[in-house]
Amino acid sequence: MILLTVLVGANGCVQRAPTEPGENRAEGMEARPQGEQIGVRDRVLTSGTIVEVADSVIPAVVGVSTTEITRESMWGEPITLKGVGSGVVVHKDGYILTNDHVAGGNPASINVIFSDGTDLAGRTLWSDPTLDLAIVKIDAKNLVAAPLGSSESLAVGETAIAIGTPLGLQFQHTVTSGIISALNRTVKVPTARGENFMEDLIQTDASINPGNSGGPLLNIKGEIIGINTIKVTSAEAIGFAIPIDVAKPIIEHFIEEGSFTTPYLGIVGFDREMASYYDRNNYIQEGVYVVDMDTTGPAYHAGIRVDDIITMVGDQKVNKMLDLRRGIYSYGVGQNIDIRIIRDGQEIILNMTLVKKPI
Repeated sequence: MILLTVLVGANGCVQRAPTEPGENRAEGMEARPQGEQIGVRDRVLTSGTIVEVADSVIPAVVGVSTTEITRESMWGEPITLKGVGSGVVVHKDGYILTNDHVAGGNPASINVIFSDGTDLAGRTLWSDPTLDLAIVKIDAKNLVAAPLGSSESLAVGETAIAIGTPLGLQFQHTVTSGIISALNRTVKVPTARGENFMEDLIQTDASINPGNSGGPLLNIKGEIIGINTIKVTSAEAIGFAIPIDVAKPIIEHFIEEGSFTTPYLGIVGFDREMASYYDRNNYIQEGVYVVDMDTTGPAYHAGIRVDDIITMVGDQKVNKMLDLRRGIYSYGVGQNIDIRIIRDGQEIILNMTLVKKPI
């Protein structure tokens, strides 16, 4: 495991550069009527070159321009902040996956800009600052959607391709490539709610710059394997992406039900990667170790306690925090699920009802 800590100030080593300052509409772009078909292609890429991946996926990659009114100036005038990030269409009916730090926080307006110049209004349906993921919806049909791959089967050294909007809309749909440099990285980043550990990240040397946030990291088949999120500014070619597997159940809920409510366990846990950081390697050989918990949360009410090790959620095996999140996200708020734990060497099965994550 590698742990990178954000340093506040000019020498900060991890950059979570949310968005790049920019305008809501790039020069010369004209809005297309809502719901009109955009860039549809009848093509499935099974394998190929970086050129073929770019040609296949660029129509699904978008610039995400936001406007946020933060506060009033000393003269009573509103202060408006504008930013530009990236996103990727994950379903033909207008569902776009991006970062929370791109489209979260209830922006006053969101514009989604396609490679052909189409500019449509969007709205954030869901976001989670802990995961740094968000779902944006636009009113359009039959869009080109990038296929979802798997982050579970990735190997260090395989090709990685990033597409996004670095440094503003004038560089939109920039393609960079490299390799998967490492897997299961843990990075500590600052958030509005304090420090947050981002776990199980994919490390890549494909160039990721401010504005690439929210864009896809792809394999050589043109499948999304991650969502680009942060980079190390004090070193060359060290960037990170959120594995796509944690987003899959969220996307499925939106496609099938039109909504998703984040379930809540009420535990603070770590896997073997985090155990080495806290010098508790002897505590855990498998599963997720419960180091702290909310005594008003559903896990506590179900009988889970500090020092328990969670090994299964429903029928899904748990060895990493990614497994735990993916497991509970595949269910819905209000559902009862079995949680398998190890306590004092004994296996116990508990039943828990998932509740909505507190705001």
